[in-house]
This record gives sequence, structure tokens and C-alpha cells, in this order.
Amino acid sequence: MNQTASNSSAFARDEEGNYQASRPVSADDVLELARNILAERVHRGTVISSPREAEQYISLRLAPREHEMFAILWLDNRHGVIAFEELFTGTIDGCSVHAREVVKRALANNAAACILAHNHPSGNPEPSAADQTITRRIKEALGLVDVRVLDHLIAAGGGVSSMAELGMV
Repeated sequence: MNQTASNSSAFARDEEGNYQASRPVSADDVLELARNILAERVHRGTVISSPREAEQYISLRLAPREHEMFAILWLDNRHGVIAFEELFTGTIDGCSVHAREVVKRALANNAAACILAHNHPSGNPEPSAADQTITRRIKEALGLVDVRVLDHLIAAGGGVSSMAELGMV
């Protein structure tokens, strides 16, 4: 059996590609495996074809974090993934986000569009006034270099809030 790329050695793949537990597993082991599988599926060139795909990916990547993390899923003009970058790390209740740095990363990635994302360690996925303000500032800044902001997803607990679905993007 081949070991997965996971930090945990709880799972291995058999010859048919199925996962087998190599020891008793915890819920954290299962979530780590799920994150790894999703990361394999959402790689450079993968087209994000629905809001749900983006929400699942963001939820698995950011929801379990104990501190706020602001990340961006950079996309090409057909919504193919260029990169997923964790740009800013904060505290348990906030994160400083700098529009200038976001624009620099957009240009470095040659992105045509993006999905902003961050987590709320509190467990409440509802956008705050600060979330709305930074979304507006980043959207304006990226608009100057022709990069579209498709959504701002907030992962918390078991849910994800889409600011686009709420009419805030």
C-alpha cells in the first residue's frame, strides 16, 4: 500500500486507489484526509463550475482554523484554478487585510478573477461590517487591474456564508 500525502499516517491506499485505515482513526484524521482529497481535486487548471464546489473547498481548508485566515482562490478567465493562497493570518477575532498586497498577488498570479475567503473561528459565518468594508475595498482595488471578485466566502463551524448570494459582492 502507498501512503497518502497526509501528515497523518492513519490512511493508506490499496492497489485500486481505495483508502484503508492503518490504525484507529479520529475525526481529525478523517477531516485531514478529506482536505487532502479535495486539494488533489482542486488543483491548477481545475474549473470551479459551481458556487458549491468553491464553498466545499474553502470550508475544508479554512473552517477548522483556530485563528482568522484570509485566503484567495485565484482563477483564470474561464474560472480555472491558478492558485489558492493564504495571504493574511490574524487572531481569534480579526485579521488585518491589505488591498495593496492583494493586488500585488493578483498581478503575480496573472489572475482574471478570484474568490476571497476567510474563516470565523467564533463559529458564526455571517459577514460583519468589517468583512463588507474590506470586500468593497478589495473589489475596487482589483477592478483597477481588471480582476473580478466573484465572491467572498466565510467559513465557520459547519457552514459557509456567500457574500455574493447575500448581494454584498
